[in-house]
Order: sequence, then structure tokens, then C-alpha cells
Amino acid sequence: MPQDPRSAVDKALDLIEAVAACDRPARLTDLAQQVDLHRATAYRILLDLVRRGWVLRVGELYLPGAAVLQLSAAAARHSLAALARPVLEELARSTDLMVNLQVPESDRARVVDVVRPERLAMITHLRDEALPVHRFAGPLALVAALPPQERGPYLRPAVDAGHPLDGPDGLLADLARVERTGFALERGRHEKLVASISRAVLSDRGAPLCALTLVGPDAEFEEPRLDRLKHRLAAAADELSLVLRSPVAPGGPA
Repeated sequence: MPQDPRSAVDKALDLIEAVAACDRPARLTDLAQQVDLHRATAYRILLDLVRRGWVLRVGELYLPGAAVLQLSAAAARHSLAALARPVLEELARSTDLMVNLQVPESDRARVVDVVRPERLAMITHLRDEALPVHRFAGPLALVAALPPQERGPYLRPAVDAGHPLDGPDGLLADLARVERTGFALERGRHEKLVASISRAVLSDRGAPLCALTLVGPDAEFEEPRLDRLKHRLAAAADELSLVLRSPVAPGGPA
């Protein structure tokens, strides 16, 4: 069989372009055929693209990753953000709080979409920002869902900032608490009088795909309302998980 004259970069870019051009989440076999690559070769390249944030894998389907979303508005329409948008809007409506969607990157979590009620316009939305684990609920929820051996890159920004890892107020204790409860609660670490609560959305294999976060005035995160917010956030995360596991393109079959 003649050797493929394309370079490794060409093959990776071909796959990125194929994923971004699809009008629905694509399967490995379809992508490999579209770019004329052996299935095993395409799979190996996609593994690296997922690791670098150019492609997002959801079960057996592939979508544009956070890196692509920053470069292509067209990709964004068919991305995780587009699939999740109805869930974000309903959660914001039912809680009257700001809702954001975050995805994990190499050492932080990036905000890829936000729904903010008009009454909360004074709170920074942080869209497109990369957030460190020691200051925000979203990355805390995502990192807590990772195996301990995979958390190191996310802990380094905290260490560099002088945030303690050990002790009752340290980051490791925060992660253990989130791992136990399933919710990350942050109060006043980024903005005074502002609180947030987040929950990770997991793949069918238990890997964190993204996080849904509620943000609003700190006074609105007291009990018993906090308990109600947890219930609504958990329900929204479950709904988004189902959407991602069985995505349907608008106007077409799954």
C-alpha cells in the first residue's frame, strides 16, 4: 500500500476540520472515511486532539473542543455549547441565577457559554476565561471528578499562587468534600458577595466532560434555598448528560 504523503500535521488538521464541519456529532468510522485515514490511525490522532482540547469526545461521538470554539463561530453552532444551551437557559430561568458552562483544559477550566439574567449584569460573566481550581467552583467540580493521579496539572496554579493544598482549609480538603458530595461551593473567592455552586457532567465512563455552574449574590446561597439549588443543578446536570450521550442534530436523526 502506498504511504500516505500527508504529514502528521495534515492528518490532524484534516480531522479537526472534519469534526468542525459536521452538522452533528460524528463517529470515528465516519470521520476516518471522510479524511481517508485508516480507522486506527484516525483514532490515535483523535486521542491527541482530545487531550489538547481541539476535539471533545462524548461516548463514541466527537464534537469540536474548547480550542476550536475560540476560533470558529461556525463550529460553535454545532458544539457542546449549542447542545447544552437549552439546559443552561432553563436552569437560569428556574433559579433566576447566572449559569455558565465550563470545559476542562490542560490546567484550568474554560467558560464556553453563559446565560446571565439582566438583574445580575453587575456580576462578571467570565465568558472565554480560563479559571483556576482554587478560586472557582467550576474547575473544582471538574478536578474532583478526576482520579487523584490526574489532578497534578490543575493543582500547580494553586501552588504557584500560594494557595494551601493541605489542612482543613486547603485545596485537597476542598476536593475531597466535592468528591464526597458531588457539589463544589465557592463563596467570595473571586468576587466579594458573590457565590457559585457547580456540578460536573460525566461521561458514561465517569470522566468529567463539562461543568454546570450557578452564580449569584452570596446571600441567595443560604439554606434552605441552597438545598433547592442543588436539586435543580443536579437535575440539569443529569439532563445534559443524557443530551450528550444521545445527541440529536436539529432537523435530523441521531
